[in-house]
Amino acid sequence: MQRRSESQEETQVHPMEVDPEDRCIALKRSAEVKALIQDYLAAVAHIPTGFTLADRIEANRRRVLKVLGGTEEQWDDYRWHMRNRISDLETLSRIVHLTEEERLGIQAVEKTYRWAISPYYASLMDPDDPQCPVRLQSIPSLREVEDTSEIKDPMIIKYNSPAPLISRLYPDRLIINVTNACSMFCRHCLRRKDIGHQDLIYPRSMLEKALDYVRQNEEIRDVLLTGGDALALRDDQLDWILSRLDEIPHVEIKRLGSRMPCVLPQRITPELCRILEKHDPLYLNTQFNHPKEVTREAQIACDRLVRAGVVLGDQTVLLKGINNDPHVMKKLLQELLRIKVRPYYIFNCKKVEGIRHFRTSIQEGLNIMEHLRGYTSGLAVPTYIVTAPEGRGKTPLSPQYLLNTNFNGNVLIRTWEGHVLAYEDERDS
Repeated sequence: MQRRSESQEETQVHPMEVDPEDRCIALKRSAEVKALIQDYLAAVAHIPTGFTLADRIEANRRRVLKVLGGTEEQWDDYRWHMRNRISDLETLSRIVHLTEEERLGIQAVEKTYRWAISPYYASLMDPDDPQCPVRLQSIPSLREVEDTSEIKDPMIIKYNSPAPLISRLYPDRLIINVTNACSMFCRHCLRRKDIGHQDLIYPRSMLEKALDYVRQNEEIRDVLLTGGDALALRDDQLDWILSRLDEIPHVEIKRLGSRMPCVLPQRITPELCRILEKHDPLYLNTQFNHPKEVTREAQIACDRLVRAGVVLGDQTVLLKGINNDPHVMKKLLQELLRIKVRPYYIFNCKKVEGIRHFRTSIQEGLNIMEHLRGYTSGLAVPTYIVTAPEGRGKTPLSPQYLLNTNFNGNVLIRTWEGHVLAYEDERDS
């Protein structure tokens, strides 16, 4: 075989080489795309994240430890955080500067609804800003007791609980509510009526009845453990339930519902991960609602879970004054990908009594979706969900990209940039 000379090789056109005229077109197109992100680049410089606020959070952490009389060793122990949840006005007032409205809100709300904040989550709060998105999610508001117009029981539990602790809305999957305990009680919680004022780990006899229901219904292939927070269970309790589910042949996957990676990442211990690793395939959906919540500690927790083979997803709730801004939401979703959490859902805040002040319009949610598709990685684009009334389940909504199904024999589509184009479609035979 003859070797080509160096002069011959130099004259070969590289397969990726572009004609100069085409390059000019590409550069123009590149400039157009670049222009579409300038508003986000200007806005994102002013959006705080857990990483950019690391020094401030560390100062807050030291103050929280001092107020609670804790040690550095205790800070790394999730049990200490659970025992020292902040649930009285006096302690909280030593950690943040409460406004008079916040004080009145706490005093009014605690008569009806439970509140508590993990020391870790308290360290993320801005001590001087009552509009801090972490404070808004964790400190009771007067508006919780002023709102009596919304639905008291959005899940219609009596119609969707065929066995103790079970919630079933779909053909092949169900929920087992294993506890009412959480490391903190979110002010937008849809289960606020079920929380009560005392932590409960439901007895094994009730759990056995729930497991029996799963065994007797062979179409159930997916079981979600939630509550409360599934990771509020002790390691051995969680191991027992997951082991029982592993023994049921038709259960293909297990899921955990937990906000601990966000609000108490210390819960994700090496010991817990060794247990979870035994129960493959296992999925965990968590909930981050603002970029401030994505911290180095949360990153370490999520990395441990991923290394244990746990698949992570995020179910963000769309909340007025917290993340109902397209740039804030996009930054949150991008930060989640950085810590190996796949955005799964954005939930429209439900119509539950006491949380109306968090609700946005559906159109606002759709507007946010318009600013995601095409403007960031497809991996960062979740599904926007509205929960149907009467416990009828999750209903996906999206901006309308299909404009006409009979346009001169084609379909008419709108691209993410807003261009309207004809698209040749196959005809049904």
